[in-house]
Amino acid sequence: MLTPCVFPMIPITVSYFTGHRAKNRSSAVINAFVYAVGIILTFTALGMALALVFGASGVNRLAADPWVNLLITAIFLGFAFSLFGAFVIQAPSSLVRCLDDITRHTGTSQLLGTLLMGLVFTLTSFTCTAPFVGTLLVIASQGSWKWPVIGMLAFSTTFATPFFLFALVPQLLTQLPKSGSWLNSVKVVMGFMEIAAAMKFLSNADLIWHWGIFTREVVLAVWVATGTLIFLYILGKFQTTHDTVVPSLSATRVFLALVFLAGSVWLGTGLFGRPMGEIEAFLPPSNSGATDAAEKSDAGRRSSELTWIVNDYSSALARAKAENKPLFIDFTGYTCTNCRWMEANIFPRPEVVRELEKFVCVRLYTDGAGEPYQQFQKMQQERFGTVALPYYVVASPDGTTRKTFPGLTRDPDQFVTFLKTAESMN
Repeated sequence: MLTPCVFPMIPITVSYFTGHRAKNRSSAVINAFVYAVGIILTFTALGMALALVFGASGVNRLAADPWVNLLITAIFLGFAFSLFGAFVIQAPSSLVRCLDDITRHTGTSQLLGTLLMGLVFTLTSFTCTAPFVGTLLVIASQGSWKWPVIGMLAFSTTFATPFFLFALVPQLLTQLPKSGSWLNSVKVVMGFMEIAAAMKFLSNADLIWHWGIFTREVVLAVWVATGTLIFLYILGKFQTTHDTVVPSLSATRVFLALVFLAGSVWLGTGLFGRPMGEIEAFLPPSNSGATDAAEKSDAGRRSSELTWIVNDYSSALARAKAENKPLFIDFTGYTCTNCRWMEANIFPRPEVVRELEKFVCVRLYTDGAGEPYQQFQKMQQERFGTVALPYYVVASPDGTTRKTFPGLTRDPDQFVTFLKTAESMN
């Protein structure tokens, strides 16, 4: 499913299958199919198992755990340096020999490696998608398994389909005659892109632990530097271990180099406050360097012309009663990419701000460590039967629920209609 969560996973898929050649076209199709099946089966099994053992709220906490995000960062960086030629990622020779002895078929161990790669991909992507399938996990954790299993299979199949194609294309490209050094150049470019993707998970850990180091500006600066290095690399200004000297620049190389240069310049404008549109989903919020005390302060924060109370539900409810205004509750997460997209692309719109000014607005983070985050997550699960993020609720001044709006929308009119309808209810 093409949500903002999946895009950082594309380089790791393409780079893996770029580095693992298939013997023929049918083998390429089989490997890509096994990879997709691995994603579908492990994603579904992992979701159901975690829901059974930890409950849906535990799944979300695991997905947002800073140590898990640091592990994923290490995986991305490991793949990146492998693509640069620093080392080769492969199974231990003793394990490969054992598999060959058991199967008596050299291709079987490769299929097993591809299946395991699907498992690694699932573990990596689950941190992004667990909040999205939160409702299914809540149902499963309550003992109803039929529809959650069907839903997880449907979701994971849709999710895996584009990655079947991403896995298939590089394998077919490697079978082209006289591939030359361009193939290594593709691997190196993908390596740089994986470093850029790793910053998303590193910033997740930063947000949970409140380091204030890998802020929006720092992540953007790393992306600008990465794009600039790709620009210089494509032009042959430096080489990696397995590269050959570029004798002349083709039109294709120059075009691709200019594309990455233009992307770096565009990202650089974000360092000066320019909104990044779709890219905002992968960036920490602009106020990510705030301290815990500032977050819990009743003074709130401003988004465009809108004031938010952050992580203080009781104060927000008291203000709603005092001002006789409805309460708008934003259940959000530090590591939630869809939440960042809504905050950057829907909430600042003038028509949305005009409607939200009629409410007392409170933002409750549910994926932090300890209290009050677990309390907010429990409140969302018990009152609304989901831990999916983002999740929006309009309540009366006495706290009674008027209307809910689950998830991300790219239609601002739909969100405005929700706010107008909820505001007019008594």
